[in-house]
Amino acid sequence: MESITFGKILDTILLAPLRLLFELIFGYAYELLGEAGWAIIVLSIVMNLILLPFYRQADKIQKETQDKERSLQKGVRHIRKTFAGEERVMMLQTYYRQNDYKQTDALRGSLALLLEIPFFIAAYQFLSGLALLEGASFGMISNLAAPDQLLQIGPWQLNALPLLMTLFNVLSAIIYTRDSALRSKIQLYAMAGFFLIFLYNSPSALLLYWTFNNLLSLIKNLLTSIHRKNKLKDRPGEQKVPQVDQDQALSPQTLTTSRRIFLAAAVFLTVLCGLLIPSAYIAASPLEYVDIYHYEHPGLFILSSFLLSVGVFLVWLPIFYRLSAPKIKRFLSAILFAFAGIALVNYMFFGKNLGIISPALQYEENMTFLPREQVTNWIVILLLLSLLVLLLRFTGKRVVTVLLIAILALSAMSISNLVSINKSVRELDLTPSDSVSSVQQSQPHFPLSRNAKNVVVLMFDRAMGSMLPYIFNEKPELEQQFAGFTYYPNTISYGGHTNFAAPPLLGGYEYTPLEMNRRQDEALVDKHNEALKVMPVIFTENGYKVTVCDPPYANYRWFSDLSIYDDYPEIETYITRGKFSKQQSGPNLVHNHRNFFLFSLMKTLPLSLQPSLYDQGNYRLLPEQEGQIAASNQTIHSLSKASGYRKAFMQSYDVLHNLPVMSKITEEDENTFLFLANDATHEPMLLQTPEYEPAAHVDNKDYDTDFSSRFQNKENGRELKVESTNQMAHYHINMVMMLRLGQWFDVLREEGVYDNTRIIITSDHGSDLRQIEELTLDYPGDKTIGIEFYYPLLLVKDFNCEQFSVSDNFMTNADVPTLAFEDLISKPVNPFTGKEINNEAKFTSEQFITLSRVYQTDINDGNTFLPSAWASVKDNIWEASNWRFYPDDQQLSEQR
Repeated sequence: MESITFGKILDTILLAPLRLLFELIFGYAYELLGEAGWAIIVLSIVMNLILLPFYRQADKIQKETQDKERSLQKGVRHIRKTFAGEERVMMLQTYYRQNDYKQTDALRGSLALLLEIPFFIAAYQFLSGLALLEGASFGMISNLAAPDQLLQIGPWQLNALPLLMTLFNVLSAIIYTRDSALRSKIQLYAMAGFFLIFLYNSPSALLLYWTFNNLLSLIKNLLTSIHRKNKLKDRPGEQKVPQVDQDQALSPQTLTTSRRIFLAAAVFLTVLCGLLIPSAYIAASPLEYVDIYHYEHPGLFILSSFLLSVGVFLVWLPIFYRLSAPKIKRFLSAILFAFAGIALVNYMFFGKNLGIISPALQYEENMTFLPREQVTNWIVILLLLSLLVLLLRFTGKRVVTVLLIAILALSAMSISNLVSINKSVRELDLTPSDSVSSVQQSQPHFPLSRNAKNVVVLMFDRAMGSMLPYIFNEKPELEQQFAGFTYYPNTISYGGHTNFAAPPLLGGYEYTPLEMNRRQDEALVDKHNEALKVMPVIFTENGYKVTVCDPPYANYRWFSDLSIYDDYPEIETYITRGKFSKQQSGPNLVHNHRNFFLFSLMKTLPLSLQPSLYDQGNYRLLPEQEGQIAASNQTIHSLSKASGYRKAFMQSYDVLHNLPVMSKITEEDENTFLFLANDATHEPMLLQTPEYEPAAHVDNKDYDTDFSSRFQNKENGRELKVESTNQMAHYHINMVMMLRLGQWFDVLREEGVYDNTRIIITSDHGSDLRQIEELTLDYPGDKTIGIEFYYPLLLVKDFNCEQFSVSDNFMTNADVPTLAFEDLISKPVNPFTGKEINNEAKFTSEQFITLSRVYQTDINDGNTFLPSAWASVKDNIWEASNWRFYPDDQQLSEQR
């Protein structure tokens, strides 16, 4: 974890907002024009247009200060000539006070320069470190990331852009300081010389930007000079009309109210974008934002977002407000107040049903809004805007009170979220100094014996049972690697989420949602933990060497709480997810923090503008060269193209890649049992074909064209629909899971532990991808339901089996414990309930599936699952007539 220093905080507040502004403007221009050089010129033009009103106001303040100093020069000279020592100082102070002048007012004369310094630093940081400029040419400039070297004088190569920049700078200074004192002229000429020396060997991109800036400044000073000359040419006999100061034209009370509204709206937006929105999303599942092997408190994401919000809304906007003319100030106050109201409404009421969002702030499906949603959003915005204008017009003073109350309310909600986040992290009991280091020292491994029997149960979260025929169709060599396995395509799970579907997988039919609800006097978390311990404890009691890796939702925690096995010291436990992944650092970490602020800002925008800033989850991150793509997020451009890596996928994929390393082959006669859960099939990501490997840039266009028939099942004629990027990405991660397991099985064969190992590959549930038409059924209320959500993968290889086969037997993933114990442990008994473990319930009654979507274990955490709709099925999941649906718990009870 990187340390937080005062310098970093200051940089985030003062310079990060400017860098972000440069990045957004440059990014949009680059996307539109496709050439970095023109994007830099557009960046220069836009920045000058944005700053022009404020530079004009700064110039006006500077001129007033210089005029004031000139009017006082005669008196100052007289005092300095007449008096000496302390008496001179006292007389000068009295003279300045009588003429309403403070010595600190001299700084006002350098206001334009002071305003320019942070923009120069931000531009320098942004353009000097921009990877996509490497090798990019523009006109005669061959490489924008290097000095231009355009001039050849004898044996010397000179850089032309610094000289041109300095020329424009000097000419602009000559015009600007025509009527100024010699001190001001020397100051500007010295600055021009300093910039020439300092920037001479800088990348030509930075010089191009600054040269164009100086050219625009020269044009501005020329036009201003001409305008002043024309004003001084009064016609004979014409008297000047006294100018009324704009500050005097508006009453002090009006200006004070306007200023208070502006500041209150700025604080409101700071709390909304910097605290409430990021904390609300992290609080929904705090531990998803924690990497136990590379620890960083999720609160740091909120801190970064808050500091950026402070910089934008409480530093730079007030600076621009201060430099604006009084009438403009009133306009800015009204605009910021209106945006505050619109931002809150957009966040609270619109853009809510976008599906699952990853810790990298990327939705699984593309962000799209129906036209009627966008129209409704704009109608609400216009009505709200009218109401806010009326409030400003008739109750301006009360607006500040309303904003202050809203700020307190948002702050209270944010504090509540922060407390919840911190509580979750503290319960995880990870600190950089103790727990993390102990976890890091534990290298996950598991024994497999050549001379005894091994039982391996692998649970792949959300692996799709429906995809296997198409995977084998594309990669027929897998049938040989999976020799001995039986595939069960007629399998169901008991829910669409892990909290419902994992307990029956690990504990059997006593732990289906319906059966868990019957034990109303016990907490769900306790029953869940029981299920996780059933197989490991029984195998341990029967003399097996037991290893458990990543037990899902142990103790209802996102990161498995391995302490549930503390009463069984013989059981080896590990967390493997993230253990084999490289630590994220540098720019990638910065991008993650940057994205939280942009995500918050996006949620406050009208629906029609959100997809542009969202940018497929990239948040306008500039395209960079291979190896510099953000490691936490993949941007999927089409069915065949993507860039970047999805961190959550890589953390689990790296475990699959290291299965041979984790396997410790022994000659001992001790039987072994392994349970390992893996999330690779839960995190959709496009991979590079034909090997299906992670790549910084994925381009499968040719392969997808050549192998388009792979989504046709030749045996039954069913088609796997792959029409969305989410469907394609899910296919890729299911494919790579099978490929990596196949490679591991080859290693087990070479080591002589394949035939004596029973392997069960299953998943807790599937995903509602609607890829197979026969598995989309009618649901009461003119709706449809995707049965793929409840269609898990089930593959079983028994000892010494040699041929791959397919069985149409009706199965559930609650059969897993029975399959694991079969012929090894006679009449196994649940150590927690005393009941025999078998699958007789499957043959005596229908199987009931909860259709609940409340997967959060901090919400659905009572003694029984929250009320939901239900479905039942028997014999064959492919027959629509075998399914029945119950809208709620009461109807289920009545029917049963």
